[in-house]
Amino acid sequence: MNTKSSKPVTRREFCKTTALASGGILATTLPVAAAAHGGGTDSIKVALVGCGGRGTGAAIQALSTDVPVKLVSMADAFQDRLDSSLENIQNELPDQGSMIQVPEKNRFVGFEGYKAAIDLADVVILTTPPGFRPVHFEYAVNAGKHIFMEKPVATDAPGVRRVLKAAQVAKEKKLNVVVGLQRHYQTSYLNMYQKLKDGMAGDITAGQVYWNSAGVWVKDRKPSQSELEYQMRNWYYFVWLCGDHILEQHIHNIDVANWFVGAYPVSAQGMGGREVRTGDRFGEIFDHHFVEYVYPSGAVIASQCRHQPGCLNRVTEVFQGTKGTIDMSSNSITSWDGEELYKHNARKDPNPYQVEHDRLFASIQDGGVISDAENGAYSTLTAIMGRMATYSGQVISWEEALNSELSLVPENVTWETAPPVMPNEKGLYPVAVPGKTKVL
Repeated sequence: MNTKSSKPVTRREFCKTTALASGGILATTLPVAAAAHGGGTDSIKVALVGCGGRGTGAAIQALSTDVPVKLVSMADAFQDRLDSSLENIQNELPDQGSMIQVPEKNRFVGFEGYKAAIDLADVVILTTPPGFRPVHFEYAVNAGKHIFMEKPVATDAPGVRRVLKAAQVAKEKKLNVVVGLQRHYQTSYLNMYQKLKDGMAGDITAGQVYWNSAGVWVKDRKPSQSELEYQMRNWYYFVWLCGDHILEQHIHNIDVANWFVGAYPVSAQGMGGREVRTGDRFGEIFDHHFVEYVYPSGAVIASQCRHQPGCLNRVTEVFQGTKGTIDMSSNSITSWDGEELYKHNARKDPNPYQVEHDRLFASIQDGGVISDAENGAYSTLTAIMGRMATYSGQVISWEEALNSELSLVPENVTWETAPPVMPNEKGLYPVAVPGKTKVL
């Protein structure tokens, strides 16, 4: 793959693609291996790879579609997580025993278990920590499986390139791939995007996107744990596994900016650090980031995310167009003279997390193809580019980010693998220092 020839997508090209992708289905035919399920009565066999809370929820949503679906295999690095996930799925769907058929022999524990689990299924749910997503996605595509994978799809540029290469193979094989950027399946966002395309707000010239909250869970170290197990259990706080919260969480808002602007940014610059969340319990990631993304049209999107208790919480997107303002917190468009041009009532909207799976399995059954992987990869790269800017204090171009050779994730991880970041004698991990840290 010649990544040096890849350039930011123009608004015209992006809008053409999004008009198809955001609708969810591109009409075509299924690969032979999956064609038996199209329009038939056989259950579609599902594998769950990554049995944490998000994986458990995704499996429940897959089993809650109107299409005959059967969970047949599961894989996780940890036995206790696999066991609790299966128990939670069974408790949530007590009347669906025939849909949950995962015998002991189909429960795989360890770093290589994903292969056996994937081999048994038609559809794969990939919900491990994001650092493992590229290799799992690549294996599933090569095996000819349809895929639901959570965002982000990688934690470094080599991983993004690996996903982009596999995404092309998925298209050639006519595989359905849905990425968990669920706003693309959310009625309010789809309606607002259509109003934007219709010209109600004009062309976007600026915007602000936010994921400001108190933060997420943290798991304390146990004396019996190896360093690798501790980092795996506490994966959110290690960049090779999570990518920092600008990537793992804030990607949702950054992705909306790309979608609504209709392009991917040409450069990013910003600042960030650790002010509140500073102890050894919090690994190596920042607790705040602020990034300015510049797009090919000249539009500038200000991106901020923060994990600091006691501060303003805000998770939304706002865009300024030549004719008015789009505010996703109120689902409204307002003209520059204050007139409300449109307001969406979201009270009866379906759950977009469920809609993702409804669309995926309906597409498989009906012989369609959904292709979310490329946009998932490019929005992942956009967030990584923002992290590169805040960690380094430098302006980072799209080309620099895409072609970075800095690899964060070790190849062929086993329980004997040394994590790529280790604590010092005080138990503290090295943290990026703007002006000193190299990110390319």
